[in-house]
Amino acid sequence: MFVTPQRFDFAGPLTLRSGAQLRDYSLAVETYGTLNAARSNAVLICHALNASHHVAGAYADDKENLGWWDNMVGPGKPVDTNRFFVIGVNNLGSCFGSTGPASLNPTTGKPYGADFPVVTVEDWVDAQAQLADVLGIQRFAAVMGGSLGGMQALAWSTRYPDRIAHCIVIASTPKLSAQNIAFNDVARQAIMTDPDFHGGHYYEHGIVPKRGLRVARMIGHITYLSDDDMAEKFGRTLRADNLKFGFDAEFQIESYLRYQGDKFSEYFDANTYLLITKALDYFDPASQHGGNLAAALAKTKSKFFVVSFTTDWRFAPERSREIVRALLEHKRAVTYAEIDAPHGHDAFLLEDPRYHAEIRAYFNRIATEVRA
Repeated sequence: MFVTPQRFDFAGPLTLRSGAQLRDYSLAVETYGTLNAARSNAVLICHALNASHHVAGAYADDKENLGWWDNMVGPGKPVDTNRFFVIGVNNLGSCFGSTGPASLNPTTGKPYGADFPVVTVEDWVDAQAQLADVLGIQRFAAVMGGSLGGMQALAWSTRYPDRIAHCIVIASTPKLSAQNIAFNDVARQAIMTDPDFHGGHYYEHGIVPKRGLRVARMIGHITYLSDDDMAEKFGRTLRADNLKFGFDAEFQIESYLRYQGDKFSEYFDANTYLLITKALDYFDPASQHGGNLAAALAKTKSKFFVVSFTTDWRFAPERSREIVRALLEHKRAVTYAEIDAPHGHDAFLLEDPRYHAEIRAYFNRIATEVRA
């Protein structure tokens, strides 16, 4: 399946949760499948931290560049593009085509850099709603996402309850734990203390704070894997036959993390990393309701499918069950699946047959509700 990215320009202004405004902004978008005559078969896929609008398929001139959820979305796949019109949107503040820190600030004519406003999950959802208006989609058959994408799906159910029929929240949480916020801050500090960061205005210096990005990615990657998965893949295996008694990468796990960090620093933007991790930290719909999640979800009208993974210690199943319990207080229709998978948080991206069977079955149900 070959796909073509699109760009949608908005004259704005978009007022952000912080009170700041984006005067003009653009969203990078990809679509898959065909929107039916009733415009009732649209599915919005919300991406996680380092992903983008490129959800599925490949580009004609870059066949190796598969979408980040290509095993999930496509013809005959669990989210079947023969039946659904699937939309992927790159979030504001990202570095893959939507307006972000590397974009030109219309006020100064220079890249925003550190002057790009802090964005939140709610801001992303509001921008996605404006895109839906342009596309003529009044109501999504489903809004779906994993991890940070699941937070966006949950925010859709509360901010636009009449515009979403099904909310699919995978490997996510209603708010970050103190431990998760701590991991994010250590990663941000690694970037901000890199001498090449230049207070976030490194574009003007023609340089990238790669050392900070490398460490940030290594920290994050540790949290995406389970202990069992790391033990099975790497254990305490050495790269060479003997200890070197030095500080180079001697264990296979060290080599792997450094490789992931190096690769990440070549394509991701440091300011974007700061913004997106902060959006993760700020998400807490219950905070406006005295910490009561059930109260925060009181206005929801959609049906829900919540999925967790047993070895996901970053967004543990307990957090998904918290969402389920809050919804059941309002007698919402909720389906919950807890998948016994060894891969930790990254399991939501992988092709586990039980997980995919659950998603396929749920979308089969949605298909019966969609008007032609």
